[in-house]
Amino acid sequence: MIVLSNLNVAACLKMADAIEVVETAMKAVSAGQANLPLRSLVNVGGDNRMGVMPGALLPGVAGQPACFGIKLLSLFPQNPDAGYSSHEGAYVLFEGEHGTAIAMMNAGLMTAIRTAAASAVATRALARPDARVLTIIGAGEQAEHHLEAMMCVRDISRVRVVGRRIRNRDAFIARARARYGEVAIEPADDVRTAVAGADIVCTVTSSPEPVLKGGWIDPGTHLNVAGASVPSSREVDEDMVARATLFVDYRASTFAQAGEVIAALESGRIARDHVRAEIGEVLAGAHGGRGADDEITLYRSLGVAAQDLAAAWYCMERARERGLGVTATL
Repeated sequence: MIVLSNLNVAACLKMADAIEVVETAMKAVSAGQANLPLRSLVNVGGDNRMGVMPGALLPGVAGQPACFGIKLLSLFPQNPDAGYSSHEGAYVLFEGEHGTAIAMMNAGLMTAIRTAAASAVATRALARPDARVLTIIGAGEQAEHHLEAMMCVRDISRVRVVGRRIRNRDAFIARARARYGEVAIEPADDVRTAVAGADIVCTVTSSPEPVLKGGWIDPGTHLNVAGASVPSSREVDEDMVARATLFVDYRASTFAQAGEVIAALESGRIARDHVRAEIGEVLAGAHGGRGADDEITLYRSLGVAAQDLAAAWYCMERARERGLGVTATL
């Protein structure tokens, strides 16, 4: 078994590569080449939970043999206040021929990268080609990775950032300006102002209540709703869900765990067929994506085990090539 630290994952899983890895995985999901039990959550005290995400990639996925694995992830919403990631955990990867555990790696950074990469895959497929103005709602770890991911797939010239913690928001903006000096990156005091005129909006908060309302979004905008991963949390309201053309990563998890979609279904604002397609179906050409320049597209991302599996396999292979990690015998 090879054991990879957070630094090893950072060295092996670059955003541009992660986007291609996740795109291949999402095609596999919609082609029925993955076995994806729903994520289970265990309350471990207060608002803290442990998430368990098992899954398998079956024979036929391009560039990779069959494999399976499991992610064990702590979800601690208050961690950023103490200087820790809100997502801490480990991933264990098994090969498909004999069922041997062949790798274990830090799952926090891998989750953050693959989540932003999934938003980039959806943005590349759904956002207008001329999209230039990006709004990020939230200023934590996911904001950092989403900014990088959006820069990989669109020629972003202006970024607005709104965050509940002003100190964190301003620190994020300072780091972003240092890295992307040619891009205008500015703070916004409220969400409604921040999204006015935006071409792409990414919500990356842990808010239990909607922070974005449907009436605030301009025609032609693409949204990545990626922060909430439990049914009790909703980043956008029912109006936003009903007004947008809705794309998802995996229907089964959307209808069971996407809080804003569940609420819109229960209130009768939408029916299940309001989901236009899984993103893998769009990527494979089985369903159309954006239909018009003035259409609002919304990608509801929950994250699926296939993304973790593909990213973990990629990290393992790169680490072996470069001699990274620690080899251990179980």
